[in-house]
Amino acid sequence: MRYNWLIFGLFLVLGTSPLFSQTKKFKIHTVAFYNFENLFDTINDPDTFDEEWTPEGLQRWTKAKYQTKLRHLAQVLSEIGTPENKELPTFIGGCEIENRVVLEDLIQQSQLQEAEYGIIHFDSPDKRGIDVALLYRKKWFRPTNYSVIPLYLNATPESEKNNTAASIAEKTEDDVPILAPTKRIYTRDQLLVSGYLEGEEIHLLVNHWPSRSGGEQKTSAYREAAGKLNKKIIDSLQQLNVNAKIITMGDLNDGPYNKSIKVALGAKGKKTTVAPHEIFNPFEALLSKGLGTIAHQDAWDIFDQIMLTGTWLSSDYSTWQYWKAGIFQRNYLIQTQGKFKGYPLRHSLTEVGYSDHFPVYVYLIREGK
Repeated sequence: MRYNWLIFGLFLVLGTSPLFSQTKKFKIHTVAFYNFENLFDTINDPDTFDEEWTPEGLQRWTKAKYQTKLRHLAQVLSEIGTPENKELPTFIGGCEIENRVVLEDLIQQSQLQEAEYGIIHFDSPDKRGIDVALLYRKKWFRPTNYSVIPLYLNATPESEKNNTAASIAEKTEDDVPILAPTKRIYTRDQLLVSGYLEGEEIHLLVNHWPSRSGGEQKTSAYREAAGKLNKKIIDSLQQLNVNAKIITMGDLNDGPYNKSIKVALGAKGKKTTVAPHEIFNPFEALLSKGLGTIAHQDAWDIFDQIMLTGTWLSSDYSTWQYWKAGIFQRNYLIQTQGKFKGYPLRHSLTEVGYSDHFPVYVYLIREGK
């Protein structure tokens, strides 16, 4: 069984004095998250609003464009985590995924085939049909339980002021009408996966929280509700096992400083202040350095985040522990000209891009024997 090994002085990881450092050997796994931005096939699904992503639709989404999109995503996913980890990511959380078929097509791309990814995916109630999913490497991780937890949202009185007719109660983040009288906003479920990473039980949550369409403040309550649901799931896992190791990841449509993350989820940005049952957000520090995963009006923010419970922050490296986090950014992922020069290179009518988000990742390490 092939491993990628990290070999370095223990003080580099633990921050102890070099005088007492020892050369250690560590196994490493990469956990990644990527917003695939409209990973649609070319087939019109009569149950969702996907007409735009068909050969006859606004995007003129042909089989050739679809195949190019798959190759682009596979290239990115195959490189996340390098150079520290030469192995492909052990876990890939993704969002804006139309169905299981597009994931099956994705993992069959030449850059990803050797990883032998498994797929955990459920159809969500989102009216465009976009879902979240988890890809995992079957030789490293054995899933034991997985389920989706729905996020129930109703249109607020403020949002109802924007009704265009009695038949339309609310628009989702993708400007898809939601019909009265339910006034429910159909958004993505939260995916929970439990299993064993080389014999150690861990839990992963994959999210795509409601967007800011209609205004950040007017829609904040929706994302705060998503944060509360996420925290409720984490609390329930910790009630079963106070030492549960939990990772939550996703496109949260909020930055590390917003109420949905700081208050509803209770995430903290400094490792030294995080208790074992609390949540550490390594991307708060990256944002303070001016880094970002998404740009709007020339301002960068980090909507894509991977957070971990404090149980991942121990100095006992005989079990899997958090090492460090990063934003994956390569020149080929960046727009080089035009109005959006410097932004992530997304799809347009004339060019099949990658995504309007940069992917993110964290490393997990364990001392080798």
